[in-house]
Amino acid sequence: MPVKAKLASNKDKAIKATYFSIAGNICLAIIKGFAGVFGNSYALVADAIESTTDIFASILVLFGIKYSSRPADENHPYGHGRAEPLITFLVVGFLIFSAILIAYHSIQNINTPHQLPKSWTLYVLAAIIIWKELSYRIVLKKSKETNSSALKADAWHHRSDAITSVAAFIGISIALFMGPGYETADDWAALFASGFILYNCYLIFRPALAEIMDEDLHNDLIEDIRKVAKTVPGILYTEKCFVRKAGMTYQVDLHAVVDATITVREGHELSHKLQDALQLEIPELSHVLIHIEPNDYD
Repeated sequence: MPVKAKLASNKDKAIKATYFSIAGNICLAIIKGFAGVFGNSYALVADAIESTTDIFASILVLFGIKYSSRPADENHPYGHGRAEPLITFLVVGFLIFSAILIAYHSIQNINTPHQLPKSWTLYVLAAIIIWKELSYRIVLKKSKETNSSALKADAWHHRSDAITSVAAFIGISIALFMGPGYETADDWAALFASGFILYNCYLIFRPALAEIMDEDLHNDLIEDIRKVAKTVPGILYTEKCFVRKAGMTYQVDLHAVVDATITVREGHELSHKLQDALQLEIPELSHVLIHIEPNDYD
C-alpha cells in the first residue's frame, strides 16, 4: 500500500476509534452518575467523574490524531507527527487528575458516614466492567494497527475505568456481605484503584517521552530496513541506520554502501530505488533519507 494511502487508512481507523471512545464515555458517565446517586455508591460517583474527564481526554486525542496527520508544509518539512506524543502527555495529565480526584473523594467519603450501597449497583458495575474491557481491547488493537501513541493512551483510559469499576464492585460486594460497619469498603477500593491508575500513567508516559527524545527503541524495524535494502540490486550492504518515530509513522536516515566505481548519477538513482523499495515494503516509513557511500571508503 502506498505511503499516503496507508496514512489515510490509519488516520480513518484512529478517528473512528476515538469517536467510539467519546460516545461510550458520555453514556457511561451518565449511567454511573445516576447509579451512584440513587444506589448510594460514592465509588460509582467518583467513577462517573473519571468517565467525564475521559470524554475531554478523548476529544484531545481526536484533535491530536487529526493535527499530527497533516502533511508536511513549509514550516514543518518533517510533518506534524510530533503533536501526537504531546497530546499523549496531556491525556496522561487527565489520567493523573482523575486518579487524584478519585483518591480525594474516596478519603472524604471514608470519613463521612453513609448508607450501604444498593445491591443492584453490582449489576450495573458488572455490565460497565465488561463494556470497558471490550472498549480497551478494541481501541488498543486500533492503536497497534495505526501505530498511534495517543490512541494507546486513550485505550488505557478504558482500562483504568475498568479497574476503578472492578475495585468498586469488590468494595460494594464486601460492604453488602459484611453489612453495617463496612459502608466505606467501596471507598477504600476506589482509593486503591487510584494508585493503580497512577502507575499506568507512567507506563503510558514513558514511550511518549522516548518518542520526543528520539530514543533508539526500533531494533526490529531497523532489521527489516536492512533486509529490504539487501534486495535492491546495486546496494552492497548498509551501515548506519537511525530511526525516529513521528506520530503514526517513522523517519529513517540510512547509509547505504555501493560500488565505488559507479557514477554520481548512478548512485543517485540507486538511492531513489532504495527509498522506493523501503516505502513500498514498509509503508509506515514517511521520510527516508539515503546517504550513499563507496565500498572503498576508509
